[in-house]
Amino acid sequence: MSDNDDKPVVLVVDDTPANIDLIKGILQGRYKVKAATSGEKALTVAARAPGPDLILLDVMMPEMDGYEVCRRLKADPATAAIPVLFVTGHLDPAERDAGLALGALDYLSKPVVPERLLAGVAAALG
Repeated sequence: MSDNDDKPVVLVVDDTPANIDLIKGILQGRYKVKAATSGEKALTVAARAPGPDLILLDVMMPEMDGYEVCRRLKADPATAAIPVLFVTGHLDPAERDAGLALGALDYLSKPVVPERLLAGVAAALG
């Protein structure tokens, strides 16, 4: 038996299952990890009580990109306070500014570097 219920919950949102598996592997043991492979599913999981303590959100996804997911999360009083870190392989200053303006805390780059991921998650959870 584990004390998994006492660990912060991190929701990983990415349309590529291999990316979810990689991030999950890095975070397991320290955090309880939930996953969603679409923006719509992410919104559903985030709104379900108890919500995640942090969302790691891919920017480039089909149907609903990470920016729209973040916009919807921040517009809903039930999910507005959940910190969001974007995870992306494409980052230019204008995109970074746009994401931060939507309410994201920061960006993490792909390919994911385990030490940076762990540091970013720890800082976001304060």
